[in-house]
This record gives sequence, C-alpha cells and structure tokens, in this order.
Amino acid sequence: MGDRSLIEWTEATWNPTTGCDRVSHGCDNCYALSLAKRLKAMGQARYQRDGDPRTSGPGFGVTLHEDLLNLPQRWRKPRLVFVNSMSDLFHAQVPLDFVVRVFETMEKTPQHTYQILTKRARRLRRIAHKLPWPENVWVGTSVESSDVADRIDDLRRIPARTRFLSCEPLLGPIPSLDLDGISWVIVGGESGRNHRPVDPYWVKEIRDRCVGANVPFFFKQWGGRTPKAQGRMLDGRTWDEMPERSGSLNLVNA
Repeated sequence: MGDRSLIEWTEATWNPTTGCDRVSHGCDNCYALSLAKRLKAMGQARYQRDGDPRTSGPGFGVTLHEDLLNLPQRWRKPRLVFVNSMSDLFHAQVPLDFVVRVFETMEKTPQHTYQILTKRARRLRRIAHKLPWPENVWVGTSVESSDVADRIDDLRRIPARTRFLSCEPLLGPIPSLDLDGISWVIVGGESGRNHRPVDPYWVKEIRDRCVGANVPFFFKQWGGRTPKAQGRMLDGRTWDEMPERSGSLNLVNA
C-alpha cells in the first residue's frame, strides 16, 4: 500500500483492511492471495493472520488496520486511490462501523478520488444507506462472466455518483450486459502461471456496447504468463477512457 501503484487505472493504493476469501471463479488465481503468502514469508507484520485454507490462505485472513485509516489525510497531492487492493471492504468480517470510518476518511479528503471494487455487491447494497456518499467515491463490482452479472443489479442501487464494472479476469461472454446507470467499464485478461485465456470476441462485444452507450471503456491487458505478456492493444490502439473526477450525482432509482 502506498502513494504509487503500477495498476494502469489508478495512481495509489490504500489498504485499511487486508485479506479475503474466494467467492467465485474470478477468484481462482487471485493475485492478492499469492502476494499475501509471499509477504507473510518475508515477515510483513500486516500479513501474519492466516485465512481459511478452503477459501483463503497464509497471510490472507481478514485483518483491520486501524493505524491506516487516516493515511490519505497525509497525502497533500490529489490522487486517484484504489481502496483495498488486497482485500474487499464489504467482506462480512469487516464490521459496519469500520466501513463507516473508511467512508468518513474519504469524505474528509475531497482532493482525492477513491475507487472501491467489490465482489460483495449484495452486502454493499444492504448497508449503503448507512454510509456517506461524497462525490469523490467511485464504487464498482467485479463481473468476470454472465454467471455473476446479478452483481450489477445490486450496484445500480448504490447512491454513488460513479459506478463501474471490472470485467477482469474476463472468463466468458456477457452478451446481455446492461450498462444502465454504469459510468465506466474495465476489461482485462487473466495473468499468472495458471491464467485462463480470454476470447477477443468477448472483449470486443463489451467494447462495442460501451461505445454504443457512450460509457468510458478501459482495456487493461490481454494477460498471459505476466500482465504485459500480450500487451494491451485492441484493434490497433489502447483504450484508456475514464470517467471525469467530478460531476453531478447519477443515481438510478430502484
């Protein structure tokens, strides 16, 4: 965690919680789970709690880091901040009062723009009314295939100005993708030793739907043994579109 990130669609990471559990096929080759195992072996203090071996792993037990709650307040330069790159803020083991405190920090630092990504859109929907929703908070859900597209319906009911989808790793087509109320879509292939291939047709189908709906589209990578193995060119160009960092509330009533 820190004020720099190699992730193409963000600038910094902030991990007030670490650790998670696998909930769908998109988690099968989780980079954070593998990284936590290495960090534990290196003696990193924040990665010493083990998770359930059936769904998690060494160093990847859900852990709250009270001392990091106010970290963004020490960053004077405005940043695009990915919240919990090593966890899921809406995991059931993260208490509501801690989630509220994370949101309060984001509310106190309007100079930054925060990106929260979750696979637990159902819990998020259920507690959203108890959270402040400043305009600098973007919230998204992971949609790796049509099997989990119901997460989008939950996301649509969140009163965030900017809602986004991360279709990474894209593991199958999403032919009925509904972009109503969605402000941004990220797509990427899987990387790592056991990466699963992505079909270019799946990527182009989502790209074309975004273009038709005037929704910013960001293509992160084709994937492979390493994230950069096959580059990130799509039809002869890179796609780095992103939402504006400020604007009016775009709430879809549900």
